Amino acid sequence: MRINNFKDLKIWRLALLITKEIYDLSSKKEFGRDFGLRDQIRRAIVSVSSNIVEGFEKNNNNEFIRYLKIAKGSIGEVRNQLEVAHVVGYITKEELGKTDEKLLDLAAQIGGFIKYLEAKRRK
Repeated sequence: MRINNFKDLKIWRLALLITKEIYDLSSKKEFGRDFGLRDQIRRAIVSVSSNIVEGFEKNNNNEFIRYLKIAKGSIGEVRNQLEVAHVVGYITKEELGKTDEKLLDLAAQIGGFIKYLEAKRRK
């Protein structure tokens, strides 16, 4: 299947779903009032889908791979910020676990896609 639009990318759609979850979590009481952490985690999660799109729109597999790696790095940043939010009591252990699991799944899917693109590039 040829993907002609970034909206066809499963990883982009999943990143958007997780973005909504992060926005919901970071709107909760104390978390919502911690403007620094709230804004930082929101910028990081938006960066994931934005880098997927930016790389796709370059129409160059090398650039796409580079941007996918940046998106994957942003996932790590969000995971760390969620840990901080948990440690300071902004989110529950359950909220952390549920969201972290989705982020790990997204990171694995992006990693798999990177491997696919790298193998395609070698052919």
